[in-house]
Amino acid sequence: MHILIPAAGMGKRMGAAQNKLRLSVLGQPLLAWTLQAVAAVPAIEWIGIIGQPEDFPVWQTLITDLAIPQPILLIEGGDTRQASVYNGLRALPTHASHVLIHDGARCLATPALIERCVQALETYDGFVAAIPVKDTIKIVDAAGVVSQTPDRSTLWAAQTPQGFRVDYLLNGHATAVEQGWEVTDDAALFERLGHPVHIVMGEDTNLKITTPSDLPLAERILQHRWEHGLGSPYAKVSGQ
Repeated sequence: MHILIPAAGMGKRMGAAQNKLRLSVLGQPLLAWTLQAVAAVPAIEWIGIIGQPEDFPVWQTLITDLAIPQPILLIEGGDTRQASVYNGLRALPTHASHVLIHDGARCLATPALIERCVQALETYDGFVAAIPVKDTIKIVDAAGVVSQTPDRSTLWAAQTPQGFRVDYLLNGHATAVEQGWEVTDDAALFERLGHPVHIVMGEDTNLKITTPSDLPLAERILQHRWEHGLGSPYAKVSGQ
């Protein structure tokens, strides 16, 4: 299985002067935690990190220090996440038929979740990891007035990994360029082209690190895992 990791975020909401994935949690950059979880899954045979060239020396040093066993390719990203993923897809090995896409900022995803997503691609052409929404959601109009309260039982919060047939997703990105579509995740391209997108159960702790308050929460989650024998480096899924 091949996996692409978008890792080009500048962290404006984080208030960081650098790529937020270079920020440290428990002594390691955020990207280190992501890579260790991915690398712990035996079925992952190739990793592509999509980022900006100014970060590549840092990522290369990190890869060496972690002794990641899978081959890793550093891929130059685009101006948007959508453009970056398209670059990543075009950099996949020619024999890649399916791909996982996992945001580098979701550094709390466990190897068990990633393994579950690998297995899902044996059945589905497209899926998203997601969890049921717990809060009541309100749809609000431009005037700030609630216009609708959707049925919570039908609502799921999308996460990553997301997984797809490579040829379908490449076609989706090419079509998006031609039509000027802008989407927030790759599943939206599948949806627009009429391909079914299934749900794989995600994890409550699979947070996307976005604001400064997320960092101490990530530390507490990782510390808890460390205390229970699931810290860095992760045990391989097959050995858990």
